Amino acid sequence: MEPGGHRPAEKRGGGRRRCVILSVAAGLLLVTVAVVLGLTLRQKADKLRPTFMARCKGFKGYDCEKIWEEFTQAYVGQDPCKVPMEAYDPLVAAAPLKSSCNRIMLWSKTKEMVHDFTKKKDCFITLEDTVLGFVLDGLTWCGKEGSSETFTTSCPGWTECENNPVRSFWKRASAAFADVACGDVTAMLNGSITTPFDPKGIFGSIEVKRLNSTRVSSLNIVLVTQKNAVANCRNTSLKDLQKVLDVGITYNCTEVAESQILECSSNPEIPCGACW
Repeated sequence: MEPGGHRPAEKRGGGRRRCVILSVAAGLLLVTVAVVLGLTLRQKADKLRPTFMARCKGFKGYDCEKIWEEFTQAYVGQDPCKVPMEAYDPLVAAAPLKSSCNRIMLWSKTKEMVHDFTKKKDCFITLEDTVLGFVLDGLTWCGKEGSSETFTTSCPGWTECENNPVRSFWKRASAAFADVACGDVTAMLNGSITTPFDPKGIFGSIEVKRLNSTRVSSLNIVLVTQKNAVANCRNTSLKDLQKVLDVGITYNCTEVAESQILECSSNPEIPCGACW
């Protein structure tokens, strides 16, 4: 110590320099973390377009660039909880669905079963087998007010708000899919839950109500059951389904064991009609 108990001036200055250096280092660390995080989020968002385009190009006769443009205009720059299903009208117009008689397969809470079946049996098509359904199946996206970017993280969940971009898309696409249904329509429902028909789900609130008796002659319910099935074709919710079905559409219900569907789908010699 110097006389008087004070540190030499250069030592006091050295302490200040160390503080400045530490402050600068901390600042640089925060900037680095922010940049890395920003790049990571951007990279995740940038993956949506390549995935979208790669899937789209597997379908012939579609202008994938136009479809992408109409897709993004629905939600980019918008509040992610204020994207109504009508925002996707231009997208549906850019990739119109073709009328398909006797081959439409709707579903509710049986996604894996249905898609395993349609993948192995070329007699039914689901929404996810069409260009729009296939391109966006399993993906998440949203925009933000004041931003021109697409985000794939921190987007509202399915039930977080009614008009989120993903939910609104599937509602609009499902409506378009039901609109092209004609002849006999099949729907695979889950017999392992107490209410196979959910009036608030997309099948109940959108698809069933879009089935028109001028085009559709029958709705055939395939109720998939397991050993511990809790529902059958006499289920109260299925009676509610019949009540909302357009007058003139014949209603049928068949209880089919999951094992039977799996066996049938794996045997190419068994025709689809014999699966249930």
